[in-house]
Amino acid sequence: MLYNDDTLERFEAEGCPPLRFTATKTGLVDNRGARIWYSTYGSGTPVVLLHGGLGHSGNWGHQVTDLVERGYQPVAIDTRGHGRSTRDEQQPYTYQLLAQDVLAVIDSLGISRAALVGWSDGACTAMVLAASNPERVAGVFFFACNMDPSGAKAISELPPIVNRCFHRHVADYERLSATPDRFQAFHQAVTHMMQTEPNFTAQDLARISVPITIALGEHDEFIHRDHAEYLARTIPNAKFVLLEGVSHFAPLQRPTLFNDIMLEFLNSPTVVLEEHSERAVT
Repeated sequence: MLYNDDTLERFEAEGCPPLRFTATKTGLVDNRGARIWYSTYGSGTPVVLLHGGLGHSGNWGHQVTDLVERGYQPVAIDTRGHGRSTRDEQQPYTYQLLAQDVLAVIDSLGISRAALVGWSDGACTAMVLAASNPERVAGVFFFACNMDPSGAKAISELPPIVNRCFHRHVADYERLSATPDRFQAFHQAVTHMMQTEPNFTAQDLARISVPITIALGEHDEFIHRDHAEYLARTIPNAKFVLLEGVSHFAPLQRPTLFNDIMLEFLNSPTVVLEEHSERAVT
């Protein structure tokens, strides 16, 4: 039977199911006042997984399993201040800063170039990195995010599914964070970034040169479909994919559906992945 958690009741109660694989490498990388936690699995070509705001890398549990079984090496990163990563509370969140954290991690692992799979805030981070350092990015699978404020829906009251996800994030933060009593300040800092960034113009988007798939759930609670379609039209050679029957939380709701689209992107001949090899880091 296919895994299904459309309402996120299982996720709220239990989180993601435990992984069937042991991490091949886990560590912390110091970068600009923070320590960024990462974990790698398998030994194939690297694929960097960037989770959504307020969550952590464990939210990719369903995807890590499929990627390893298909010969990839997922690199799961806890965003600055999320999960096991720390943050500099004097330094405001920006997507450019988060992109620099990703670079620091892949540098430490000797990865010269990788595909990025981003979800929500993680998608923004991936796109910013693709724009600033295209030589390091084989492609971006961009799920459920906007690249300027017009793409976000105005929400007067959060639906139950969003509240369930939020409750899980709070519990996980208290369990994993080095500052478990600082969730409110952390939440405010991340929310400010979401409300003020990113601000990519059509000209900025038109300069992105790496392969991009823009994916969106049919019932996404936060992102306008026409904005996602605009991104796909404006970024050269980008592709738009609608995931039917799911929302902003598709990787948790129906992982088989999400993973099939993600793997189709990774298997595309335009996404040239490199075998992982340690390289000297200076």
